[in-house]
Amino acid sequence: MNEIEVGASASAEQTPWLYQLIIEACAAYPQTTDATTLWQAASLGFYPNMTAAEQLQACILTARSWIEQEPDYSFVAAALLASQLHFEVLGEYLAAAAVAPRYASAFIDYIQAGIAQGLLDSKLASFDLVRLAAAIVPERDALLAYPGLQTLYDRYFIQWQGLRRELPQVFWMRVAMGLALNEADREAQTLRFYAVLSQFHFTSATPTLFNAATNHPQLSSCYLSTVGDDLEAIFGAISDNAMLSKWAGGLGNDWTSVRALGAPIHGTNGVSQGVIPFLKIVNDTAIAVNQGGKRKGAVCVYLEAWHADLEDFLDLRKPTGDERRRTHDMHTALWIPDLLMERVLSNGAWTLFSPDEVPDLHDLYGQAFAVRYAEYEALVAQGLMRSARQVEAVSLWRKVLTRLFETGHPWITWKDAANLRSPQDHVGVIHSSNLCTEILLNTSADEIAVCNLGSINLAAHISNGSLDLEKLRTTVTTAVRMLDNVIDINFYPRHQAAQANARHRPIGLGLMGFQDALYALNIGYASQAAVEFSDRSMEAIAYFAVAASIELARERGTYPSFRGSKWDRGILPIDSLAILADQRDTKPELDHSSHYDWQPLRQALAQYGIRNSNLLAIAPTATIANIVGTSQSIEPTYRHLYVKSNLSGDFTTVNRALVDALKARGLWDADLLAELKYYDGAISQIERIPAELKAQFLTVFEIAPEWLIACAARRQKWIDMGQSLNLYVAETSGNRLNEMYLTAWRMGLKTTYYLRTLAATQIEKSTLDINRFGVQPRWMRNRSESASVLSDNVCPIDDPSCEACE
Repeated sequence: MNEIEVGASASAEQTPWLYQLIIEACAAYPQTTDATTLWQAASLGFYPNMTAAEQLQACILTARSWIEQEPDYSFVAAALLASQLHFEVLGEYLAAAAVAPRYASAFIDYIQAGIAQGLLDSKLASFDLVRLAAAIVPERDALLAYPGLQTLYDRYFIQWQGLRRELPQVFWMRVAMGLALNEADREAQTLRFYAVLSQFHFTSATPTLFNAATNHPQLSSCYLSTVGDDLEAIFGAISDNAMLSKWAGGLGNDWTSVRALGAPIHGTNGVSQGVIPFLKIVNDTAIAVNQGGKRKGAVCVYLEAWHADLEDFLDLRKPTGDERRRTHDMHTALWIPDLLMERVLSNGAWTLFSPDEVPDLHDLYGQAFAVRYAEYEALVAQGLMRSARQVEAVSLWRKVLTRLFETGHPWITWKDAANLRSPQDHVGVIHSSNLCTEILLNTSADEIAVCNLGSINLAAHISNGSLDLEKLRTTVTTAVRMLDNVIDINFYPRHQAAQANARHRPIGLGLMGFQDALYALNIGYASQAAVEFSDRSMEAIAYFAVAASIELARERGTYPSFRGSKWDRGILPIDSLAILADQRDTKPELDHSSHYDWQPLRQALAQYGIRNSNLLAIAPTATIANIVGTSQSIEPTYRHLYVKSNLSGDFTTVNRALVDALKARGLWDADLLAELKYYDGAISQIERIPAELKAQFLTVFEIAPEWLIACAARRQKWIDMGQSLNLYVAETSGNRLNEMYLTAWRMGLKTTYYLRTLAATQIEKSTLDINRFGVQPRWMRNRSESASVLSDNVCPIDDPSCEACE
């Protein structure tokens, strides 16, 4: 489809180098792009004395504006942007073909100059740079679409003196080298790592991409800590937050131990102001100390649902009220014991305590928590508990859901599912999750938990209509080794973090591209087939990850705290489902089926142990999915056409899989694009699109959240940590939210993430005849009304602040 109208323009002879760049950029897509038309449209905006960079930018912007009509223009725009990068690195505006012969020398020059400038680790000089340079594949630059390359250009490529110094394949090789620093055969492992990175089979998390092979290799994504109940511990934790955030770490803090409002302070004979005033300081610290000057500072505070300051905690994100008791920039999450959910179901009472009177509840879970909690309630009945007060469990739960709907917070996470299934139950307790609710690791006064993340691109492993298991095995095996290496190379801003990571060696291997994988398999997200694929693909990843970690243990030894762990006791994540079921009064709705023969792994585990205490966690992948051009994490398609915003700007995003399907049926044209805009990026109301396509290409607000929960529950049985699971509602009610979160709990999920609602902004329709296509469906007509109920704190899918974890 090419509906662009152009008029008179500058002649190609005036700037032959630029016209040639456009010809070469479009040559890779001869059926879908037109170099002459693009040149004519772009040169309309040229003016006298325009610099070469400005002319090139005009061409990039023109190609970028046509992406909605033809997705291949995203690669054309990327090729033109690459030429700007070539100028900064090589001193000339060059097309890809001209750059390829110079890649090897550019790589060697870059490593040497980077070391001389103090930007790269001097150890890189001892690598066989000639061997690595010869292995670079320049053609892989063409895998980057415009949003991915623009993001790398803006924030990831190392620069000095105001210019970028990395070409894309140099960037991937630099990261690979940084992760192979301690390998015995560094070059061989670097090339293994480079292969999976540069082909987009696996991508390390953002801090790793930022800092690998630099002199400050802070490679971890998030840190979890527990705050003690005294001023030294409280302000020590705030100081830790500042230092961890400085080095690009997202933060998860457990504040449950801090005594509640009105509790006595024995040293001064005064009374406590509770936890809320300190959280205001946490909020302001996150703003003052951002993540290395590259991303917004981000912190999530967790509180257990029996804390006496709970109701004030629920109000922290409200847009009204005393500003001294509001934290508009900080995330909040509830750490909920199963007992509260049982009390909600039985319409029972719930007692709130100050933790200084019930200190052991913090470390108890499951039936042990329920028994001790009942004992404390008996003391309340005898008038022996100063601070306790009772509320109706249903009323409290209703307030939680109301605040969640109004402000997007608190996130709902479950203490017992996390701890009962934890592989590390022998050496501590999980007191919270992280910033994005996927990491579940023990924390204490002596240990700050660290999560080292990276994600498999599941869509890249679909071949000939099925999941390529051998390719997946290779990728997972390589990825586990890369993540294990992070632990030893990483720079730790706090000794408690170094201590915890060295002792337990957890890694967080996740996935992205789940929705794109479903498209490649012709499966709709709202289907039992998607649930089954979720199960089988996650089991395969888990199987290969456990096997890889066992092999690493055979090579390098087990992690130091292995003895006594669930792994040591022969309990795999799938086995721990029975523990959860045994501890709950309301039996969870769990699927125990499997398709692999796990017995050989059980035998190998008993013989060699395992290298990593934890292996699997599914992070949001907001940024890295954008870089490699795949769907985010386990997310369904937001819309088929929309403008995505991140810290690199606004990007028109069109669903290539849908466009290809429509082209195959002869349906993709200007009229259909106009209808897609009119219906806000959804196709369900477009009459000429076949029903089977509509079922396959539902957008996220057209999918009942129960399908997302069902897919997540099938994954959860294989995952030793958690998932960043967003839930979406177009039209909602208290009953709808209640049933949704009860279903998630019953199905054994450990955590949930954002409750997302439809944003107030829509695709621009000023150029459309709004009466042309009839009446919009009710869920679209009511979008502004629905959004107005929510504060600006609700995180829409295209909010750049949601990039915090990856």
